[in-house]
Amino acid sequence: MRIGEVAAAAGVSTRALRYYEEQGLLSSVRSTSGQRHYDAGAVERVHWVRALYAAGLSSKAIVGLLPCVHTGVATEEMIGQLSAERDRIDAQVRELAATRDRLDDVIAAARATAAGRSCTDVEAAAS
Repeated sequence: MRIGEVAAAAGVSTRALRYYEEQGLLSSVRSTSGQRHYDAGAVERVHWVRALYAAGLSSKAIVGLLPCVHTGVATEEMIGQLSAERDRIDAQVRELAATRDRLDDVIAAARATAAGRSCTDVEAAAS
């Protein structure tokens, strides 16, 4: 696949793909005319890289983990790193869930206020 095709299929810019290559997250083969060509797994790999970025991993961390992700073979160090990243993400999920729950309380209080009840009444009932 050419760079534009991968970019369109993965929902990213061609600039993002070039950046991923610079970081060692993605590779391509150059044609004789210099065009980048990617293998069939490139789109899935880009999706995975984006998911890991969204989870807060750095490109350096992702580079270290990708071989394990794609081959299923990992060193003890990789397993430790994967476990540490999972634990960090679990903590983020707990924090986000607590924030969501608090927002639910604020929304309920705001709705109650709009319905003629005070926020304090709703907070007291929620406690």
